[in-house]
Amino acid sequence: MSTATAPSHKVTFPRVLRSEWSKFWSVRSSWVTLGLSVVVLVAIGATASAAYRPDTAGSGGPPLGDSPVGLALTGMTFAGLAVGVLGVLVSAGEYSTGMIRSTLAAVPKRLPVLWSKGLVLGLITAAVSSVGALAAFQLGGVALQDTDIALALGDDGVLRALAGAGLYLGLIGVWGVALGALLRSTPSGIAVLVSVLLIVPGLTSLLPDSVGEAVTPYLPGKAGEALTALHGSADLLSPGAGLAALVGWAVLTLAMAGVRLTRTDA
Repeated sequence: MSTATAPSHKVTFPRVLRSEWSKFWSVRSSWVTLGLSVVVLVAIGATASAAYRPDTAGSGGPPLGDSPVGLALTGMTFAGLAVGVLGVLVSAGEYSTGMIRSTLAAVPKRLPVLWSKGLVLGLITAAVSSVGALAAFQLGGVALQDTDIALALGDDGVLRALAGAGLYLGLIGVWGVALGALLRSTPSGIAVLVSVLLIVPGLTSLLPDSVGEAVTPYLPGKAGEALTALHGSADLLSPGAGLAALVGWAVLTLAMAGVRLTRTDA
């Protein structure tokens, strides 16, 4: 007489990844916040392009980029705040509700949970934001088609800069996940995120010039500018170095969050 046994389901990274994917889309705040970031990116970019007038550039008019790409990505800072906050909510939100205990009970090794959260949010955000950046550029191009700065999608550097916007926002989302997991507090994670993206760049102006010029290009916001700039600038890193700086912020914070996750109770 044989005895039926329940099938065993081994915890694997693809299964953890699939679980986090389902969890992300099952929470309304996730796709609402992600959608809001894209709306902000497209709306502000299209508005900035429509507001462009050759006679107002650099003469007290609205803040303008140096190209249709710069105009289209005017809303990138605000979109970055939205996806960064979303990243904090994805990880720190489980600590505030206590759901993290159930999650870690199902995945005893813990670290796959952190990697999966970051990977899911990063890939989704990068893909959706790239589409948003492309939409902002195309909409802005309608308003700029008769100006002397008009560019086509196939012109040199345009696709690279628009894809860079998606990479920047995806990595900011991953960094937000890492901050939430490290601090385990939604308010604290958002406070650090906002401070580094908006406040710290202004404070570097108080440092000696040599120090400020050495530090500022490596801040996340400036690294994002380097990644999306159509033309190089003396105060910006190269696109490759900007990407490396952003990856460094995300990886370093994820590593610290991973250490805390494995060594302390949830």
